[in-house]
Amino acid sequence: MKHISSRDNPDYRDLLRVMAGKRRAGERGASHDIALEGVHLCESWLSARGQPWMAFFDEERLGKPELATLQAKVDDSRVRACSPALMKAAGQTVHGQGVIFVCAAPQPAVPTRVTQNALWLDRVQDPGNMGTLIRTAAAAGIKQVYASEGCVSAWSPKVLRSAQGAHFALEIYENLDLCALIERLDIPLLATTLERSTSLYEIDLPAHVAWLVGNEGQGVSDMLLERADRRVHIPQECEVESLNVAIAAAICLFEQRRQHA
Repeated sequence: MKHISSRDNPDYRDLLRVMAGKRRAGERGASHDIALEGVHLCESWLSARGQPWMAFFDEERLGKPELATLQAKVDDSRVRACSPALMKAAGQTVHGQGVIFVCAAPQPAVPTRVTQNALWLDRVQDPGNMGTLIRTAAAAGIKQVYASEGCVSAWSPKVLRSAQGAHFALEIYENLDLCALIERLDIPLLATTLERSTSLYEIDLPAHVAWLVGNEGQGVSDMLLERADRRVHIPQECEVESLNVAIAAAICLFEQRRQHA
């Protein structure tokens, strides 16, 4: 275990960089460091992925059972004990729990064929929406999420907090050309849109679908809409322009789950 008491410590400066969403020199595409803040996310990482690159703990809280148990699972060479002031300065939550992991973002290989239920995201930019979409997909039994170029990073701190550990229940593929990925589909692609679409409740949904939802303001791109096998919408009151993208996705995913329960 190493003790850190200065903001100029290289490891602590690395922590601040990651918390700010900045990349190291040479990091490209999906390859980057991520920060997991809080006991639940850190425990989820250990269970699903193994050891973090570094684990930062509030040195005054290490005597508490919850943190002591967590620390015992981390290789001692990776543990950094920081002063309370440094941990508070690094954290992004109002009431921090005294632990932050720094890890490498997972980079799963994109399947050669897409054969199971999946959620496709076209330029979703709000971290809260992205986290809710991931959490909803996991709750609906979806195992794969495909995010296009232009989406917010699925592993950013705000998205991680919003998803509450759901990242570890599925595979997330990022920075993709979704138009090119259509060639790998062995299941129908259903896009959500109000234009030239059928009510969700008038369709016998297939058992396996790639659900496509789009940007908060612009929706699904025209190129992707043209290549979708079917367009669906959720009936609603005319006074409301549209549903939030995460809410719309949740309704679609759970309607499919209901039909095939």
